[in-house]
Amino acid sequence: MSDQGRRYVRFGAVIVIIIVALGYLAYTGVQDSKSYYVTIKELNGMGNDAFSKRLRVAGNVQPGSIKRQGTHLEFLLVEQDRTLPVVYNGSEAPPDTFKDNAQALAEGKFGYDGVFRATNIQAKCASKYAPKQPGQPDAAPAANGNAQKADLAGQPGTPGQ
Repeated sequence: MSDQGRRYVRFGAVIVIIIVALGYLAYTGVQDSKSYYVTIKELNGMGNDAFSKRLRVAGNVQPGSIKRQGTHLEFLLVEQDRTLPVVYNGSEAPPDTFKDNAQALAEGKFGYDGVFRATNIQAKCASKYAPKQPGQPDAAPAANGNAQKADLAGQPGTPGQ
């Protein structure tokens, strides 16, 4: 085999090694980051599978169950008549919307002791972002702000003209 042929073979071998390494890293990254969404009822019925997988569990925060110490948080998630104790020991503080009766989503691992150890917590946005219900008064500041913008747009020499 010529010298140029050996270079092509070596170059091809290096390319194959790089592609295999990147494929392996992509596969292990996906395996580490995927999590299964389960209800509390499904979690209790999973058996030993519950202890080996990353899981996401949703429910309502039981009133009076939140115990905070800095970023360490303990609370109970409730779904119908089932409860799940959750411990969060993350680097970020829980969201402001996380409070009693809030809908929350905990992501982490279920322990043999029956406690869910969350690495991430999300809480549903407050109801102030929900659509206005019939019979509720309009928000005065937003209406006034739009009227002022309309007045400014009608004046000569303003950017709206």
